Amino acid sequence: MKKSPSDAAAAENFLPKDVQEQLKEVFRPLPNDIPVYLFSRKGEDQEEIQTGRNLMAALQLVSDKIKFKEYDLGHQQAPKWGIDRSPTLVFAPEQYSIKYLGLPLGEEGRTLIETLILIGLGRSQLNDQARKVMARINEPRQVRVFVSPSCPYCPQQAVNAVKAAIEKPGLVSVEIVDTNYNADLAERYQAFSVPQTWAGEVLIARGAQPQELFVSSLEQMEEQAYFIPASDAPRVEADLVIIGGGPAGLTAGIYAARSGLKTVIVERANLGGQVALTPVVENYPGVKRIAGKDLVDIMAAHALQYVKIFPREPVMDIKLGRPIELLTSLRRFSARAVLLATGAAHKKLGAPGEDRLAGRGVSYCSTCDGPLFKGKKVAMVGGGNSAVTEALHLYHLGAQVTLIHRREALRAQEHLVQDLFDKKIPVLWNTEVKEIRGREKVTEIELYNHQTKKTETLPVDGVFVSIGYTPEVELAKKIGLDLTPEGYIQHDGRHRTNIPGVYSAGDVEGGYKQIVVAAGAGAAAAMTIFEDLTHPYWQEARPASRS
Repeated sequence: MKKSPSDAAAAENFLPKDVQEQLKEVFRPLPNDIPVYLFSRKGEDQEEIQTGRNLMAALQLVSDKIKFKEYDLGHQQAPKWGIDRSPTLVFAPEQYSIKYLGLPLGEEGRTLIETLILIGLGRSQLNDQARKVMARINEPRQVRVFVSPSCPYCPQQAVNAVKAAIEKPGLVSVEIVDTNYNADLAERYQAFSVPQTWAGEVLIARGAQPQELFVSSLEQMEEQAYFIPASDAPRVEADLVIIGGGPAGLTAGIYAARSGLKTVIVERANLGGQVALTPVVENYPGVKRIAGKDLVDIMAAHALQYVKIFPREPVMDIKLGRPIELLTSLRRFSARAVLLATGAAHKKLGAPGEDRLAGRGVSYCSTCDGPLFKGKKVAMVGGGNSAVTEALHLYHLGAQVTLIHRREALRAQEHLVQDLFDKKIPVLWNTEVKEIRGREKVTEIELYNHQTKKTETLPVDGVFVSIGYTPEVELAKKIGLDLTPEGYIQHDGRHRTNIPGVYSAGDVEGGYKQIVVAAGAGAAAAMTIFEDLTHPYWQEARPASRS
């Protein structure tokens, strides 16, 4: 398109002279060309489109590395690059998948400039920790960041997304959505505050994040409230190693570190244990109602102020001695004491078909899998607080839930039971699941009623199980800790086990399966450990010296 003299003058005067000179210095050393394409539809607001043209023409005057072209939305390149909205800017589409749906004006001018620079560099400019997280992403991520030209925080999040797309060009695609031009998309995704970030159909962040939290949210496919730096250290020395990152372990870490003990926490999975999978917590002191994951995030962020945490790092072996040596999947730890806060895992029904159909209709977490069953029939098996809470959660998600309980009365708290009845959720009393059936996925369950002695089948699309917990005592058994008849770790009331220097806390000890109880046990164990390391009870008294 040939520019008129007025267009050329508008481009030349679009940016202040001092800004032009600064940008020239920034763009001059960039090694790569920066292709940018503007797609627009004929007949639209030409004044706005002309503003976009003038902006890009002004940037071309700053650097000859910027290669700008304009196409009609009906051009053959539009479907090739997945363009179906006007106006849309596409950046280096042969290398990356980065689009701006709208025109980057106002605060979003910062997003445009940083995107051009990153493409000119051909590097993401993520820091080392963020790049390590990105290296773990091996599945496609379709990122959509909703922004507004009046939002000063939006460019930070938009540029985070651009950096991710440049770091993983084959896997990460990015659409920066200007809500002023795309009200229908904002309505569809309920993006009524910006910035807001989605990966596919999953909301992964509200607000702007540091790049480490952004890439962690992108990896985990849910918003992350804290970032744990990766460690390359082959060996870590500490006073105390806590195994388990649930409420007991996190609380113990805070108390131990504040007592002056060098403390680390090692967790084989993600932090939080069962709490992170709890839909709603309503009985934690000081917090009237909170999602389990949010409560864990608060605890973890607090603990990280005091201790180093090693998530997704299972302990493979413990060698007793002075010091105690621990081997994980990534490194060795040396410690004066070890606290086992390994928690408890969901019990299984033991019914035929349960293991085979796990993940294909059989689930132990309504928070994780419940949304997949909206409008479908599901069974919730259990009768305690967790089972009733999860049944209510499934109901609110839109599932057609039936509670199955092997007794004639529920063990849940009264207000939960009343809520269940108020919602008219069916309950099958004195009934247990004998078999879970289905070829590729769950289609029905066989039920047995202990009172009527009758067997019947119930068509369902999913089976959620919440019938209690089994303590995680594999490591305890491995090193010879005494267990209770119920299979929990035996301790002396102050969290000392039968092996000096090894302690326990939380659900792995049995007792009430409550968050506040586990947290209290973690605090008490940490104080006992501090006292014992200061005055080791296991050291034999030295004989009195002779005069």
